[in-house]
Amino acid sequence: MEVVNDSRRILLLSSSTIFGSEYLDHAEDEIHDFLGKITRVLFIPFALHDRDAYAAKARARFARLGYQLDSLHEASDMHAGLKNAEAIFVGGGNTFRLLKTLYDFDLLKAIRARVESGTPYIGSSAGSNVAGPTIKTTNDMPIVEPPSFAALGLVAFQINPHYVDPEPESTHMGETREERILQFLEENETPVIGLREGAMVRFENGRAELKGVSGARIFRKSRQSIEVELGTEIEALLEGRKFR
Repeated sequence: MEVVNDSRRILLLSSSTIFGSEYLDHAEDEIHDFLGKITRVLFIPFALHDRDAYAAKARARFARLGYQLDSLHEASDMHAGLKNAEAIFVGGGNTFRLLKTLYDFDLLKAIRARVESGTPYIGSSAGSNVAGPTIKTTNDMPIVEPPSFAALGLVAFQINPHYVDPEPESTHMGETREERILQFLEENETPVIGLREGAMVRFENGRAELKGVSGARIFRKSRQSIEVELGTEIEALLEGRKFR
């Protein structure tokens, strides 16, 4: 799979917390390895309503990881803050609220430009959703209305975080996650990666790899879904699609 820009570095987490562990515990080693010698991280907290509390939580956790953290909502000039960022972390929450706020502050192009120039991007849940072409495969309720579903477009596929497999013995009569993704593909061409809890996709040095502590499924229009195991390079499974 050809990449648009070999300097692009992206780490997309299904979630920030998994059962039996605390905030970002399951991703600690991967984050350390991904960020390398970087010392400061710019946090984007717009997916939650209480940005101060969210920033305080992220700041305390990244301090334990050995990084200083600045929150974009505290910046007097958000575009200047992005321009000077060593790395970007977009936290989870409600994807519609996150995307609307990015539009409100005219930040989409600025974030995209930083990532294309090589600034590391970490997304978790909603932060991973907005890395795709659109947010059409989010699990969230549309509690606010962004101007468009179009997102950052850092990768050429959709993310479905927190993916759960159908349970054959379940008495629930509503749609499964798989059925909802297949409905998306009835109307759209873009492949979807369903990331189970603890799974993550890392882009670096011109390759994309599934990492973390659990697997994923790839869904493509008019094709059978594919199970993806940890350590798999996913480019070929996406039928030659570029990162963007």
